[in-house]
Amino acid sequence: MFHQQEILADRLNSEPAIFRGCSSSELGMIVCISGLIWLPLSLLLAWLLGAVTMGFGFAGVGVVVTVVTCATFFQRIKRGRPEGYYQQQIQIRLHDVGLRRSPWVRRSGAWDIGRTSREAISLRDR
Repeated sequence: MFHQQEILADRLNSEPAIFRGCSSSELGMIVCISGLIWLPLSLLLAWLLGAVTMGFGFAGVGVVVTVVTCATFFQRIKRGRPEGYYQQQIQIRLHDVGLRRSPWVRRSGAWDIGRTSREAISLRDR
């Protein structure tokens, strides 16, 4: 009997790339953020022009263009780098700006354990 080896999705180490090197969760994030930006902006612009329903069309085109542009940008960032590279870079940049604490030690220089010789002697005498 001929057995064909199947690739099971639950045995993958990471999410597979779906579009321009982006996974489905990354594409979902890009679509949601671009939709939140483009929909109100295009509806406002279409309302000012007098054709509110055209705003949905403008938003759709804007979301598609944004998804293609951002996916291409992420593809360039991720090329030849380990998994999760750009997430770490974003966290480091947010730490540098002061918006979020970095989960990694980002200090260079001499390290000290914070004890003096007197404290070490007094603990030994007990």
